[in-house]
Amino acid sequence: MYTRPTYDVETVLAAGAGDRGAIDELVTSHLPLVYNIVGRAMNGHPDVDDVVQETMARVVTGLSGLRDPGSFRSWLVAVALNQVREWRQAPGAALAALDEAMGLADHASDFAALTVTRLGLSGQRKEAAEAARWLDADDREVLALWWMEVAGELARAELAAALGTNEQHAAVRVQRTKRRLETARTVVRALSASPRCPGLADVAETWNGAPSDLWRKRLSRHVRDCPVCGEHLSDLVPAERLLAGLGLVAVPAGIAAGLLEIARTAAAPALKGGLLAKGKAAGSVLATKPIAVTAAGATLLAGGAVVVQTLLPDPAPPRRVTPAVVSSSPASSPLITPTSSRRPARPTRNPYGLTVDAVDQAPPRNRPPAPLPRRPGGTVAIGGKHGYSRYGGAPSMTHRGDYVTITGRGYVQVRWGILYRNRVGPFLPATWTGLKGKLFHVASGGGRRMDDEQAPGVTWMGSPETGFVRLPRGQQQMWQNEFYYLDGRVTFRNNESGTDIDLTVAPRTWQEVWADLSARPDPARGIVRYGLTRDTGDDRAPVPQYATRAANPERVPQRSRV
Repeated sequence: MYTRPTYDVETVLAAGAGDRGAIDELVTSHLPLVYNIVGRAMNGHPDVDDVVQETMARVVTGLSGLRDPGSFRSWLVAVALNQVREWRQAPGAALAALDEAMGLADHASDFAALTVTRLGLSGQRKEAAEAARWLDADDREVLALWWMEVAGELARAELAAALGTNEQHAAVRVQRTKRRLETARTVVRALSASPRCPGLADVAETWNGAPSDLWRKRLSRHVRDCPVCGEHLSDLVPAERLLAGLGLVAVPAGIAAGLLEIARTAAAPALKGGLLAKGKAAGSVLATKPIAVTAAGATLLAGGAVVVQTLLPDPAPPRRVTPAVVSSSPASSPLITPTSSRRPARPTRNPYGLTVDAVDQAPPRNRPPAPLPRRPGGTVAIGGKHGYSRYGGAPSMTHRGDYVTITGRGYVQVRWGILYRNRVGPFLPATWTGLKGKLFHVASGGGRRMDDEQAPGVTWMGSPETGFVRLPRGQQQMWQNEFYYLDGRVTFRNNESGTDIDLTVAPRTWQEVWADLSARPDPARGIVRYGLTRDTGDDRAPVPQYATRAANPERVPQRSRV
C-alpha cells in the first residue's frame, strides 16, 4: 500500500548537496505522486513516462538551488505540472489532442482504464474514474491535483502552488472542475444504463464514441432534463467520499528502476561540485527540451515558444544517449534531458541561438535573484526613428513603426508600458531584426511582471473595466524592465496594432542591472517582487523571442531564426 511521501529538511539538503542515498529516498518516495498527477493530467498518453522522467530529472538537478527545503513538495508538484504544460504545447502533443478529438486515441489504454484496472474499482468509483475522460485538458490538470488532495496525498497549499495561484482562487477552480466531473458522471451513468434511454440514443446518434468536453455538454443537456435518465441519477455519492483514502496507481517497475538510475546520473555533477562550484545557481535557469534539427535552416516550435535556430547540417539518426545536464532558458531549475528514440540528440556545436525564451511562471515574490554573470562591458550607441521619454530622455517608441538601432557591446534595458486605458486590442510583439553578432536576454526586473496585480483584479496588462491585453500563444510574459546583452548590432521595432504600447530603450551597466534585480520587494515603492536572472554566462543563455538576422520585421513572428 502506498503511503504519503515523508521527508525532512535534512534529507532535502543532503540530496541538494549530492548525497545519493538522500536522492534515492526522495525519488523513490515521491515518484508515485508525480506519476499519478502526470498520468491523470495527460489522460494516460504514451508520453507520460517521458514527462515523469523529465520531471524527476529536473527536480534532482534543481535541488541544490531550492531556497526553502520545507517547500520541497509544493515545488515538486509545480514542476510536474509545468512539464505537462510544456508537453501539451509541443507539436507532437497537438497531434495527439487532434487524434483524441477525432476519436482516434486508444481510450482503452488511458489513465482512467489504468486506475480502474490496477485499483480494482467498481460501481460509482469506477464511474468517477471513467468520467475524467470527458474533461478538457485544463480540468484534467485540476482534477489530477484535487484527486491527490482528497486521497490525502496533497495539501491545499501544495495544490495552489502547482496551479500558480493562491488558495482562494484554487478553491474556485477546484469547485468548477468538480461540477464538470459530476456532470460527466451523470453522462457515464446514463450511457451505461440498460436499456439506454431512447431520447439519449437519438442525441448520441452522431457521436463517435470518444469521450470529450464537447459531447459531455451536449449529452448532459438531455440527461439533465430527461425524466428517464434522471431515474438513474438519484443515488450519486459525492466524489469526495468516493476518492477519499483511495490508493495511487502503482508505477510500473521498469519505469521506477530507470528513473532511479537517471536520478543517480543527475546527481553526478553535484557530487563533483560541478553545479555550485562554477557559481551557477541551480534554481536560476531552466533548460528547454532538446529539438530535432530535421533540415538545415528549418524552423521548429517546442514548448509553445518560437525556436531560434542556427543553420546546421542534418543530424545523425536518433539514438538513445546518457542524460546530460543542459542549462538554458529561464524558470526555476535546471533540467537533465534524456534523449529518447523519438527525440534526436541536439547538436552541441555552436549552441548560440538554439535556446529561446519560452512561457514561464513568475518566481515567488520573496525569492532573490540568482547571481548575474558579468559580461564584458563597452559602449552602446542607440539611434533610429523614435521620440524621447519624459523620464530621463531615453529613446522612446510610442507608435507603430518606431524603431531603434542598437550598436556596440553591453547591457540594454527595454522598459514596457501597456497603455490599456487608452486602447486594448490585438497584440503584435516587438521584433529584433537585422541581427549581426549575438543578442541575449539576460534578466527581467522593474519590480514586477506585467501580469502582477497593482490593485485587486487590475494588472499592468489591463482591468475588468478596460479588458486585458492577451499575448500570442507561446509568448513569454514581459516584466516592466527587460534586460539584454548585445555584442554587435540589431534593430528593435515597435509593431503595435490594437494595443497601445510604449517602449523605452536605454544602455545600462552591469551594476545598474544588478541593482534593479536585487531591489527588495517594497509595495510603497511599487516593487512587487525581486527580479529574475536568466543569463547562464555563456552561449546557452536565452535569445529573445521574435529575433532574426533578416531585416524584414514582417518575417519575424513565429519564423524567428538567427
